Amino acid sequence: MSKEIPKSIQALATSRDFQPSVRIGKSGISDLLIEEIDSQLSKKSVVKIKINKGLFEKKDIKSVWQFLSDETNSTIVLARGNVGVLWR
Repeated sequence: MSKEIPKSIQALATSRDFQPSVRIGKSGISDLLIEEIDSQLSKKSVVKIKINKGLFEKKDIKSVWQFLSDETNSTIVLARGNVGVLWR
């Protein structure tokens, strides 16, 4: 699912004022976490997620973003290190 991302969404994703509303902590990725992201996407269409440092290997983070995007039927707007923005 790769649709064109509107400039307004891209601008929001890169804005310093846009704070993460979901944090992936030591419990990792659970069904509850997926539901929370899904619920936030339903309400406001854009969600910024931060993964706690050291939770995943650097090489695995890209697949974490892809997994979350697939599970929530959303598009990855931004994935920079341990911070990502999903949009639906």
